Amino acid sequence: MIQKGERRMALKKNDVFTGAAVDYTFDGLGVVRHEGLCFFVKDLLKGESAEIGVTAVKKNVGYGRVIRRLSESPQRVEPRCPVARQCGGCQLQTMGAELQAEFKRHRVADCFQRIGHLDVEVQPVLSMEFPWNYRNKVQVPVGVNRDGKVISGYYRSHSHDIVDFDECCLHSELENQILRSLRSWIEEAGDPAQLRYWLIKHAFKTGQVMVVLIAKSENLKGKDELIGRLTAAYPQIRSIILNVNGREDNVILGDREIVLWGSASIEEELLGLRFQISAKSFYQINPVQTEVLYTKAIELAGLTGEETVIDVYCGTGTIGLSAARKAKRVIGIEIVPSAVEDAKKNAVRNGIANAEFICGDAGVCTAQLLERRIQPDVAIVDPPRKGLDGTTIDSLVRMNPGRIVYVSCDPATLARDCAVLNERGYGVEVVQPVDMFPQTTHVEIVCFLFRKD
Repeated sequence: MIQKGERRMALKKNDVFTGAAVDYTFDGLGVVRHEGLCFFVKDLLKGESAEIGVTAVKKNVGYGRVIRRLSESPQRVEPRCPVARQCGGCQLQTMGAELQAEFKRHRVADCFQRIGHLDVEVQPVLSMEFPWNYRNKVQVPVGVNRDGKVISGYYRSHSHDIVDFDECCLHSELENQILRSLRSWIEEAGDPAQLRYWLIKHAFKTGQVMVVLIAKSENLKGKDELIGRLTAAYPQIRSIILNVNGREDNVILGDREIVLWGSASIEEELLGLRFQISAKSFYQINPVQTEVLYTKAIELAGLTGEETVIDVYCGTGTIGLSAARKAKRVIGIEIVPSAVEDAKKNAVRNGIANAEFICGDAGVCTAQLLERRIQPDVAIVDPPRKGLDGTTIDSLVRMNPGRIVYVSCDPATLARDCAVLNERGYGVEVVQPVDMFPQTTHVEIVCFLFRKD
């Protein structure tokens, strides 16, 4: 204890102190206040106290690890995955389902209050009944350790060290089986130095599977044997693709694709519609919760069959085509040419004639729609993590839709954009988080804004 008149000694790396978590960071670390500093501590739940070893001290914050837990939260659970504490794929496996939901709701509410300065009620999170084995896409790094053993798994947090595993409890069982077969093949017949990643896409409703081998060159040793193994063992596989990526950066997929076997795409069903999925096309990771998210978005849009809807950042048209069945007209905007082509094909595939898709920048295309005197009743926006840019917001406001439905994967940029839209005449009425990524800190939100006049 520091006595009156004594000078406080600054903590340094490897020092030990006792403290209790009073809050969480956005990425699920426990926040412990000690001697005027906030320490961020992994695997320490709010209300728990522990002996904490200092791992780093910066100007305003410190980092620590739990040496010995002195008290335990009643909401703590044992991780289902044996490498959950090492792997960077999951951050919240020690939290029970109710605590995870409240953590995510609080994170969204905090962003609206602290960043957006908006006093809004955040609805309870729409969670999964069974929050495991939900990923329809797995993208797993492959490498070789110092002993020459093939390893594959997700990266350790804030590093490029692969945490080796035999299965992941967020993957489907079929995905885990295929990953084990891929590992067996590369150990026996392949060239692990040539491989960068395995990528598997599993369409849950149709059962179709795509396997993508991401390699440094097209001369991948043992690929013919692999094709024979996979197609014999897994009749669900409809596509095996070699993606060539010789780059030395963090970009995962290269520009060149070679279809080794089957087709270049698979198909999946969503809300009664059928969609084509290619190796590079975006499709929501959690098919169960995607239907929850899109159903809520369309419900908030309040469609009666008489509305013109613009779908900004429409991707392959999943939201827009789902909405088209309840709207008069849908216009989708997307900057990725291949996604626009897929959206057009998806419209034809599903017999939807009241939807059109435009390829181009969101801000430019919305401005062009203004010039065409198109007056949307509803705008649906589903931007990337960085949110809406100023040009797109300007064009949206000038279009003057009565309702905006904003789907976001980042509560911080959502709160920022809602604050701007609020100043430009749109009030926030509903903020609904949807847990698309159980066991992780990520959360999807659908937000409803109305024109205040």
